[in-house]
Amino acid sequence: MKALKIFYTVFLFLLVAKCSFGQDVNFSQFYDLPMLRNPALAGIFTGDVRFTSAYRNQWESVTTPYRTVALGIELKKSLGENSGDFLTYGIQVTKDMAGDSKLSRTQVFPVLNYHKSLSSNKDSYLSAAFMGGPVMQQFDPSKLTFDDQYVGGAYSQSNPTRQTFSTTKLTYWDPAVGLCYSSVAGENTTYYIGAGVYHFTKPKVAFQKQNDISLNTKYVLNAGFSTALNYQSKLTFYGDYFTQGGSSLAQGGLLFTRDLDEREDKQKLAIAGGLFYRLNDAFIPVVKLEYYQLGIGITYDVNSSKLKTASQSRGGFECTLSYKGFRHNRNSSLDMVRCPRFF
Repeated sequence: MKALKIFYTVFLFLLVAKCSFGQDVNFSQFYDLPMLRNPALAGIFTGDVRFTSAYRNQWESVTTPYRTVALGIELKKSLGENSGDFLTYGIQVTKDMAGDSKLSRTQVFPVLNYHKSLSSNKDSYLSAAFMGGPVMQQFDPSKLTFDDQYVGGAYSQSNPTRQTFSTTKLTYWDPAVGLCYSSVAGENTTYYIGAGVYHFTKPKVAFQKQNDISLNTKYVLNAGFSTALNYQSKLTFYGDYFTQGGSSLAQGGLLFTRDLDEREDKQKLAIAGGLFYRLNDAFIPVVKLEYYQLGIGITYDVNSSKLKTASQSRGGFECTLSYKGFRHNRNSSLDMVRCPRFF
């Protein structure tokens, strides 16, 4: 029995550690949360300011659901008409909660991205960014069950346990860096390619000091392009590849956007639809409505992994709400021919 208790204790710590560093926060609508993809993607949009919020509910059909919320803010500022350079500063906040133990993680990551103009004739930019801040995680041991709470083969929450935890909270600092090249091809196409590194200081993430568990460094590659098919429609591609601690993740897909208001030059109402795929995990249909500067996106993962039988192919529901616009001041990019942008 003593050996069994030791096994459960070790298993618990390994499980908590795995949840805390084995999988970073990832959304199906990843293209609306650029700083989670690469800090150098901050500010790569048409406008001066962007706010994006997201909510995700995953695996409710299988177990206690994993819930994740996020808020991203980006502010882009011109460094002068003569230089053509821009600076983006912002913040990315996320919080997720998983499992019966209510294991939660809250990240608060300020970001600073410098966009260096590479051409005087077109908006071609090299962007270099740094992002980093505190990560706070905790769990509730009262929600866990242990073998010594089974008496006579029956479990009762009121039965005492000899399992103790010296701490249930942890705070560590986590940095990331990134580079991105963005440019235009012809009159109607914009594109970017980027690379970044997360957790390069390998912060220690174990709740117990005697467990020397470090966060593995994560390397990322990103790409995207957007092209106007005609004056009403455009096609956009987004793609990512991540590798961390021997594991990898690839995701990507296409989004078709149609302007529904033909009376004005400026887009007032548009609808978008598309399909994304997370390799060996899920197909992701997406619908998005854009009204002036506001956007609302909805996805639902169709699980294609080994869990598809248990989950009945149901993965997770996700919703995003975003705002993108100009500030109309002397530092605005509204009237500038060249600026970091992506349609």
